[in-house]
Amino acid sequence: MFLSSLLAHPGGRVALVLASLAVLLGADHAVRPPAAAPALAQMPAIAVGGQPVQAVQLQRVAGGDVPMPAGTAAAHASSLLPMPAGHAAALSLFWFSGERESGPLVQIAASQWDRATQAWLPPRFVVNRHQMGDLLGHGLRRLGNPVAWTDAQGRMHLFVVATGWGGWAASRVLHLQQSSASQDLAELAFAPVRVLPLSWLWNTSFLVRNAMLPLQDGGAVLPVHFELGLKYPAAVRLDASGEFVGLTRMSNRTHNLQPSILPQSPTQWVALMRDERHGGKVTAARTDDGGAHWTDLPDLPLGNPDAAVAGFALGPQQMLLAHNPTPEGRARLDLSRSADGLQWTLQQTLAKGAEDAEFSYPALAWADDALWISYTVDRATLSWQRFAVGGQP
Repeated sequence: MFLSSLLAHPGGRVALVLASLAVLLGADHAVRPPAAAPALAQMPAIAVGGQPVQAVQLQRVAGGDVPMPAGTAAAHASSLLPMPAGHAAALSLFWFSGERESGPLVQIAASQWDRATQAWLPPRFVVNRHQMGDLLGHGLRRLGNPVAWTDAQGRMHLFVVATGWGGWAASRVLHLQQSSASQDLAELAFAPVRVLPLSWLWNTSFLVRNAMLPLQDGGAVLPVHFELGLKYPAAVRLDASGEFVGLTRMSNRTHNLQPSILPQSPTQWVALMRDERHGGKVTAARTDDGGAHWTDLPDLPLGNPDAAVAGFALGPQQMLLAHNPTPEGRARLDLSRSADGLQWTLQQTLAKGAEDAEFSYPALAWADDALWISYTVDRATLSWQRFAVGGQP
C-alpha cells in the first residue's frame, strides 16, 4: 500500500529511485573487491647470445597458419604461453573456436609448437562449457577470450570469459587451473577454481583479453575491463598460486578497454588500450607506485579503430606493440617499437588486405630466442609469425 502510494506521485518515484541508488552504492562499497597493494613487476631482460635484444634488430623469419579443429568455422582471441626449456613444445597457443563467435558449440582450443618438428601440433579442445558448468554447479552459455599463465609452481592457468544469460556485457571471468599431471597437448586438462570475485553484481561484466604482467613475488597482474554500458580497464592482482588478491581501476575514462600492461621499471608501468570512440586513438594510463594508483595519459598518436592492441617488453626502453593503425577497419596489422611507451615507430606491417579483411586481436610472446605473434584472420582462422635477431632463425 505504501509502495503504491509512493509510486503514484512523481516526487515519490524520484525518491524511490534515489533510495535504490543509495542502496546499490552502499552495497557496492560494502562488497567491492579490495584494492591491490603496490607490487613490483618482474622486469624482462631478454638476451640472445648474452646480448640484450633491441627491438630494431628483430626481423621476420617464419610464419603461416595455425591448424584449426575439424568442423570449426570460427576462431578468435588467441593467447600465447611460453613452455619450460625442457618441454617438447616451445609454446602453447589457446583460442576460442566453434561454429561462430558466441555460438553454443564454441570451446577453448589449444595447440603447441613442437620443437622437434618445428610445426604446430594438431589442435584439440581443452575446455568445454558443459563440463565446466557441471563442475561449477551452474550453466555456462558462452565461452570467449582465454588468457594463459604459468604460476610460480609451474602450473598452467586459464582465465576465460564466460557468460550465463546475456551477451558479452554480462560476462564473468572463469579461473581454471591445470588438472592433468602432464602439460603435453594430448593430456592437457583444466578444472575450474572459481569465478573471479570482481563485481558485487554477480561478478558480471568483466572480461579478459591481454597477457598478464609477472611480479617479483611470483604473482601476476591480470588486465581486465568492465563492459556493461561504460567501458573502463582494471588490474586484478593474483598471488604466486593464482589466488585473487585485489582489483584496482586503471582509468577514469569510460571508453577504454582491453588494457595491455608494459613495465618501464618495477614500479612504473604503462597500460595501452583499445578506444571505443569513433575515430579513436590508442589510449594510455600510467602507474608510478606498482599499480596502487593510475593516472590517465593523453591519447597516443596511433589510430585505433575500436580494436585490440597487444604490447610486449623486451627490456628497459625496448617495447613492442601490435595494433591496427587505421581509423576504420582492421584490414592492416602493424608491429611498432618504442623506448617510452608513448612515442612509437613502425617496425613492420604484419598483415594487410582488402578493405573488408580483418587481421586482429594479436598476442605476443618470447620463446626459443624469438618473438612470436599470433592473430585472428577474418574471425575464421589464426595466423602466426616469428621474429629473430638479425633474421637468423
